[in-house]
Amino acid sequence: MNYILPLLSVLLGFGVALWWQPQGKKNLKLLLAFSGSFLLSLTVINLLPEVYADGAQFHTGVFIMVGIVFQIILEFFSKGAEHGHVHGHEKIQIMPWSLFISLCLHALLEGFPVGHHQHLAFGIAIHHFPIAMILTLFFLKAGMSKKLLWVFMIGFALMTPLGTVLADSAPMLKTYYQEITAVVIGILFHISSTIIFESSEGHKFNVAKITVIIFGVIMASLL
Repeated sequence: MNYILPLLSVLLGFGVALWWQPQGKKNLKLLLAFSGSFLLSLTVINLLPEVYADGAQFHTGVFIMVGIVFQIILEFFSKGAEHGHVHGHEKIQIMPWSLFISLCLHALLEGFPVGHHQHLAFGIAIHHFPIAMILTLFFLKAGMSKKLLWVFMIGFALMTPLGTVLADSAPMLKTYYQEITAVVIGILFHISSTIIFESSEGHKFNVAKITVIIFGVIMASLL
């Protein structure tokens, strides 16, 4: 289940966008807001207490900040695709390698703690579903070929399960599990908070957005 959920969420979001091609942005933004609050709540409730359990507060805090800064660097290349912020008017005829590599690296790192936290698989799946839809719609509008689009999305879908496999099997990654998890926490902090604030026009909160955010917090608390 830890491997399947993040994989299926990307493929499902890809399939829905590819064949249905929804035009309304409002529902996607609300889904993004829900995914952001759900993922942030899981991070705070499950991951954060674990990495601080050994009492190494300064050590852990440094790695969390490393994760935040690293995600900012990744977004320099991905232009914010990790939180659904894609734009551009140029036609895409070749593989956008900077976007693909940065997005895949982000998804790979997200998979590392999943083997120890099954709930996180749900959070990442809910996070990746609208992102996959937004990316697919963007690429279709940009004229990317269907073959290239399939390669991009399948590669993206495989990254989080691959991260989980590596974390469960590589001895070095097991040794530095706490540090890697702290880095992932920083990444998730940045991503989820950015999603919450960018999922509405002008960064303004309305009743619908506040409702889905609260619902996301409650759902994560019940898992």
